Amino acid sequence: MAQKTDSNVYTVVFAAVMVVVVGSILAFLASALRPNIKENERFEKQQNILYAMGVNENGDDTGSVNFIPTDAVEEVFANYIKQQYVIQDGEITENSEAYLIDLKKQLANLKRGLDYKLPVFIGEKDDKKFYIIPMYGKGLWDAIWGFIALDEAMTVQGVYFDHKGETPGLGANIKMRYFMDDFIGETILDGSKYVGISVAKGNNDPLNKTKNDNEVDALAGATITGNGVSAMISETVKLYKPYLETIRAK
Repeated sequence: MAQKTDSNVYTVVFAAVMVVVVGSILAFLASALRPNIKENERFEKQQNILYAMGVNENGDDTGSVNFIPTDAVEEVFANYIKQQYVIQDGEITENSEAYLIDLKKQLANLKRGLDYKLPVFIGEKDDKKFYIIPMYGKGLWDAIWGFIALDEAMTVQGVYFDHKGETPGLGANIKMRYFMDDFIGETILDGSKYVGISVAKGNNDPLNKTKNDNEVDALAGATITGNGVSAMISETVKLYKPYLETIRAK
């Protein structure tokens, strides 16, 4: 007797079987690829930290963002990042894998009143020290994050920003080189007060020649994302202020 394939029962059973089969395949692939995914995430963090301190393959003509290649980044990271620390409960301890700490989770712990860890990285380039700290915040649609590199005077030596879902051509431009380069030379201090850097609309300095105003020019049509970047930097500076004070005291 021929099986009826146009019945509702057949459709439901077929759909259920396909869900199980496809789900099993996806679960297997996710498990098999997990080591590769983790390795790529590790390389990406290393690339971003290095980019913030100016170690990249940018040229001077295209304005593009070019990272150290993944097949070389681990060695370059080890050469430039001399120390990694974890700040917890006011104590600073060295940790060679501090860069793997998920800042999003740590900030969630902070909000819940739980113990949290703050990673910090010390890099050296051209006989100069860079103090690099991670950042995490909220843009218009979803998370934004990055790294900021400072010297002993609390002057920005470089930044790197990224996002999960900002609007292409608008808020997504926080990861464009021309925007990130504007932060270089700015200070996070207003006198002796830690204030961060604001992404300011109409700051009367579109070419960003003034470096002591704690402001960079906003992205057109991306006010909320810009405000998110401003808040992210300010909140990061607030968390790291006790540590940054030890750098200034040197």
